Amino acid sequence: MSKLWGGRFEGRTDALVEALGESVSFDARLAPWDIRGSLAHAKMLGECGILPKGEVRKILRGLKAVEKDIAAGRLAWDPALEDVHTNIEAALVEKVGDAGKRLHTGRSRNDQIATDMRLWARDQIDAILALLDALRGALVDFAEAHVDVILPGFTHLQHAQPVLLAHHFLAYFEMFSRDAERFAQLRERVNVLSLGSAAMAGTPYPIDRKMVAKDLGFAGVSANSMDAVADRDYLIEFCSNAALVMAHLSRMSEELILWSSPSFGFVEIGDAFTTGSSIMPQKKNPDVAELVRGKTARVYGDLTALLTLVKGLPLTYNRDLQEDKEPVFDASDTVQRCIEVYANMIPAIIVNREAMAAAVKEGFMEATDLADYLVTRGMPFREAHGVVGRVVRHCVEQGKRLPELDIKTYKRFSQLFGEDLFQVLSPESIVKRRDNPGGTAPRRVRASLRKARARIR
Repeated sequence: MSKLWGGRFEGRTDALVEALGESVSFDARLAPWDIRGSLAHAKMLGECGILPKGEVRKILRGLKAVEKDIAAGRLAWDPALEDVHTNIEAALVEKVGDAGKRLHTGRSRNDQIATDMRLWARDQIDAILALLDALRGALVDFAEAHVDVILPGFTHLQHAQPVLLAHHFLAYFEMFSRDAERFAQLRERVNVLSLGSAAMAGTPYPIDRKMVAKDLGFAGVSANSMDAVADRDYLIEFCSNAALVMAHLSRMSEELILWSSPSFGFVEIGDAFTTGSSIMPQKKNPDVAELVRGKTARVYGDLTALLTLVKGLPLTYNRDLQEDKEPVFDASDTVQRCIEVYANMIPAIIVNREAMAAAVKEGFMEATDLADYLVTRGMPFREAHGVVGRVVRHCVEQGKRLPELDIKTYKRFSQLFGEDLFQVLSPESIVKRRDNPGGTAPRRVRASLRKARARIR
């Protein structure tokens, strides 16, 4: 099959140019969506009387036969035919003859690829949303199983205040819930038909775009033919959303890496999600968490590539846009794989309750509650902050913890301290007093868990 655009040219394309310009090596994966769009387009051409219905029936049978050949691995992709569209059209012509050449009536590769990418992106979003549901379900399951465990909460990676482990994991649930919201919102913007915009100005044929949109499950048709073939915003948004998912996975990875180290000893990650050392027999490395943290940079690169790609492009279609596919394919593959592995890894995390309980006793995490105690006795908070700061400094100098000081020592710093101050110093009482919506009190966390479970689709 000659070049689709070859009529204007006499000489052959240089072999290096063909190698540079081919995209079928990576866009062949769009074949199922390309065929789906072509089936809808062909049916519409027949219904609108643009093509004879007998030819349309031939085209439909031929496309389905090509689809089976592709699924069975029988179609040999030819880089000389440039892209997935031309390869499929060539295979169609081989099966049905000239009828196959009429399929391209009323469309261009410009609106064809835009439609393929929207169909592909919509399916990837649906897959990502399902994976995010699985991940969020795993987080809720884990939190429910450890709702009574208290560990240090950190700011600046310093011991700050005690929190429930379930509360900590529900923070990630909120992050991934926002990710799901972003992808769901993006799906609405993706779900618009580009086909019918042709090269960039629309088509003179009396096509029915709404018929094609309904056939393909699109909510509507694009409002401007120029924008329809030039727009790649939805792919940039896709990579941006994927980058945020990876950022959240990377933050969790960093914590699991720290927590599983002997210095923390808070958790042990199951054997199926760790590896050993080729030289140090004792090692159990959190390689999965490290790989996800590393692959985050890769998805960031995909987003940067797309943003850079479009920043200087005039309307409408430019061949530069061929380069949009590999970054977005990579981002989609990477984020889906990482979400899936995390959904499976979370249940394999073993919590060291004793290590967490011991860590809660370190770092003077009772200090804020001790200041709040003085506030309840009438002292302004800023003054109470200073008093407790001096108490902490005394403890550091004496090598003691706040609960280990006696009441006489406390009264040296303020006469407002009474015997009941020791009731506020236990981790259990500290978390229990955070009894506001969104707080770490057990009652609030259990309510949050119930709500979280209901929010998963």
